[in-house]
Amino acid sequence: MRLKLGLKYILATALVLLIVMGITLGIIAGRYEDLVIEQTKIQAKALFQQIVITRRWVADHGGVFVEKLPWVEPNLYLKDPLMIDREGRRYVKENPAMVTKQLSKYAQRDKLFSFHITSLKLINPENAPDAFERSALREFEERKTGEASRIEKIGRAVFFRYMAPLYVEQACLECHLKQGYRVGDVRGAISISVPMDYAFSVIATERRYMLLGGLATVAVLMIAHYLITRKMVIMPISRIRAHMLDFSGHGNSDVPVIETGDELEDLSRSFVAMAKAIDSYHGCLQEKIESATQELIEKNKALLRLNRSKSDFIAKISHELRTPLTSIKGAMDYLSVRMSLKGDGGGDDAAVFFDVIKKNAERLIRLVNNIIDYERIELGEFGMHFREVPLKEVLNEVSIGFRSEAEQKGVRMRLESDDVTVSADEDRIKQVLINLISNALNFSPESSEIIVSVKEDNGHALLTVTDSGSGIAEGDIPLIFDQFYSKGTKNGTGLGLAICKGIVEAHGGRIGVNSEAGRGSSFYFRIPKVRTGIYGQEKETACNR
Repeated sequence: MRLKLGLKYILATALVLLIVMGITLGIIAGRYEDLVIEQTKIQAKALFQQIVITRRWVADHGGVFVEKLPWVEPNLYLKDPLMIDREGRRYVKENPAMVTKQLSKYAQRDKLFSFHITSLKLINPENAPDAFERSALREFEERKTGEASRIEKIGRAVFFRYMAPLYVEQACLECHLKQGYRVGDVRGAISISVPMDYAFSVIATERRYMLLGGLATVAVLMIAHYLITRKMVIMPISRIRAHMLDFSGHGNSDVPVIETGDELEDLSRSFVAMAKAIDSYHGCLQEKIESATQELIEKNKALLRLNRSKSDFIAKISHELRTPLTSIKGAMDYLSVRMSLKGDGGGDDAAVFFDVIKKNAERLIRLVNNIIDYERIELGEFGMHFREVPLKEVLNEVSIGFRSEAEQKGVRMRLESDDVTVSADEDRIKQVLINLISNALNFSPESSEIIVSVKEDNGHALLTVTDSGSGIAEGDIPLIFDQFYSKGTKNGTGLGLAICKGIVEAHGGRIGVNSEAGRGSSFYFRIPKVRTGIYGQEKETACNR
């Protein structure tokens, strides 16, 4: 999907802002959570110190007596745990441990916090440590740490648990001397549990507020950024683009400079200067092109006139040469017949020279006729007379003319002809066949075979002449239909195949060859059975091939 530059810029900026804002809010949220936990820890420490002070006060006074309530039982682990005054009121003695328990029960009842006194050397089984407390007590006794804390889920509630050791003081020895403690030893520890559900709900609420605030900040920044970018960048660029499109489509170089007072104004000035330079150069170039075009037109007309004059000259000279040559050939034929009738042609030198003169005269006549035909093709004056032509009859007639020559060379001609009728110039089709069969005879070895075939091919007639001669080299195949190309025969004019090509193309067809050196050749031409255009168009095709 193709996006505009402005949209891509805004989206990229928004992505960067979201990433930066997300990282920043994440750090802030993490720090806020750490701060809440740290505050809870400070609160737990304060509670611990308050309990320790309370315990120390109780211990320094050797315990305290409080009025016995009905549900309170005397502490069996104390000496003289019960006292009765003169009025009969009963009092129970409370040591630091019992006071600690009582305070913990009051705190739990009000759902504030709880604390638990515990030790690895128990007197009261109710003070047995849990897993967290046991691990912390071992570390305290080994002097590895002076406090322990962690967040723990108990049931469905989450608590911050803090634990610190209780050291033996002088007042503690009254009860714990028998256990072997000395002043400074770790007697046990107090574990404080502070509920964290409310704190975590506050943290979650703050996170939501920070997220919404961050998104709102990003949205406001993006709107402001978009408006500023659109005003200062996108709109000037759009105007410069519009000027460029106007210059590209209409060549209008008279465009104003966009004044922004920054690099975009420099870009606009550069474009205006470039447009004016291109317009000036285009005008100068157009004048040069028109001048050069006019000069080429004049030279082309002159070349056409010279070419036509050359072709007319060659055609006229050839025509003038053909008349005396034809007369010479006729005279030679007459003299040859007379000498043959008189019986003087057996071994007479005159008869031999007469035969040489006759063959050369025939060759000159063929050359002149080919030159005349080729120049007519070049001039577009190659007369064509179309009619319905049965190709099988034409092929039979042409093959009869080569029968004697083929027998003398020991070459067998095989005809494979279907009944195919085409709209064509019969004489010109014969001329093409004569040329192709003559070439096949010239290049065929003795005792070989020439196959001449005619068949219908998808609305066209396909004529093929195949020999078993020496074939044509791959590099020569593209050249054999060019004018004056002759290879492998002394009697060739180099115009026969070029004339065949002109005749076939004048019929709206195509001529070609399949050959391989040393394996013979197969010349073919393909013409439509029905004419598809007027003769003027066909002449133009032959002339412009």
